[in-house]
Formats: sequence, C-alpha cells, structure tokens
Amino acid sequence: MKKILLVASLILPLAACTATERGAGIGAASGAIIGGAATGNVRGAAVGAGIGGVAGALIGRANEPGYCYYRDQYGRRYTARC
Repeated sequence: MKKILLVASLILPLAACTATERGAGIGAASGAIIGGAATGNVRGAAVGAGIGGVAGALIGRANEPGYCYYRDQYGRRYTARC
C-alpha cells in the first residue's frame, strides 16, 4: 500500500497542465514525503504538503511568462494575458 501511495504521489503531479499547477503538485508531494520522513507522523506530512504546495505554486507561477489559462463556457481551455 505504501508503494502505491508513493508512486501515485510522484506521478499525479505531472498530470497538471500549467507550470503553477505542476509546481504546486510536485511541491506538495515532495513536502509530504520530507515532512513525513522528518517527523515520522501524519501531521508532519500534512504540514509539509501544505508548505510544499504553496512554495511550489509560487515557484511555478514565477516561471509562467505572463499568460494565464482560462476556461470558456463550454469547458475548453485557452490562454490569454493575465
């Protein structure tokens, strides 16, 4: 079970679309792993995931060149200036 959760936490963040989403996913996954390993409990993993997710989103957002992703009324994605 632990192997499945570890693999899922490493692969799922890569399915995100924008740099901000990928950064948040990867940051949350790695923060959870580091927080859980450092403290040895679920609370540490949860705190690590939260901090890692926010930090990853900020880093990912800084790498986007001024364009944002939007959805129209039909659910289609498009990019435009922020």
